Amino acid sequence: MAGDNASQIADWNGAVGERWAAEQARTDELIRAFGEAALAAAKAQPGEAVLDVGCGCGDTSLSLIEAVGVRGKVVGVDVSSAMLEVARDRANGRENLTFIEADASRASLPGPFDLLFSRFGVMFFDDPPAAFTQLRKALKPGGRLAFVCWAAPQDNPWAALPAQTARKASGLNLPPADPIAPGPFAFADKDRVAGILSAAGFTNISHQPFEAPMYLGSSPRSAAEGAVRIGPASRVAREAGPEKLPAIIDAVEAALAPHAASDGAVSLPGRTWIVTAESPV
Repeated sequence: MAGDNASQIADWNGAVGERWAAEQARTDELIRAFGEAALAAAKAQPGEAVLDVGCGCGDTSLSLIEAVGVRGKVVGVDVSSAMLEVARDRANGRENLTFIEADASRASLPGPFDLLFSRFGVMFFDDPPAAFTQLRKALKPGGRLAFVCWAAPQDNPWAALPAQTARKASGLNLPPADPIAPGPFAFADKDRVAGILSAAGFTNISHQPFEAPMYLGSSPRSAAEGAVRIGPASRVAREAGPEKLPAIIDAVEAALAPHAASDGAVSLPGRTWIVTAESPV
């Protein structure tokens, strides 16, 4: 039985979800290239039914509904009420695009679907094998799975550099992160993920690397301020408390400054896996 994901649901229905909803436009632009790569691998077709897992503010759901057209349907599922409110506003009354607030690892899903898709939304399950077993049951025989997930933190300096700097500046003795705990980098180990999907009954499992620059801000200062609002450094900043925030921002700004381009803009590499699989016929 899948875990209840209680801590993740609490986070995404608290300050974290509200911040992501408020930062929707910036965040969508930041990670759009990765979503587009996953959408290309998913190959959604006109007339198909698609489940967008961890749909957030609906950016990829909107792309999927364009792909499946008026004869298809897209259902976005997420645990964050704040983000789903943004998604529903963006849907602009499309009858074949709906959003449900639910934990996809446990909910009764309105399938069967031709395609399960996710942009950075499947790494947060407490019990991934049970979650993917549940999700596979929502697929038609021969249905497809496609998602994008982050590679290892050390391969993603856009996240690792601000987070490491924030930890040092916070003065807190924070324990090392569990590399497979639910979170952004939980699916970095492709062999582990392949094992999870295989145990859940998926076949033809493939991992393809994909890299794109992450535009963090127009200056080291704006990049630092963005890093402490969203991303791994933001969790350190929350734990440290508001009195430590100015020092953390200053430290992150200094760490990012050597990476600024001639116009001051800061971009660092983002490295991911594009994962595809199928449900047996």
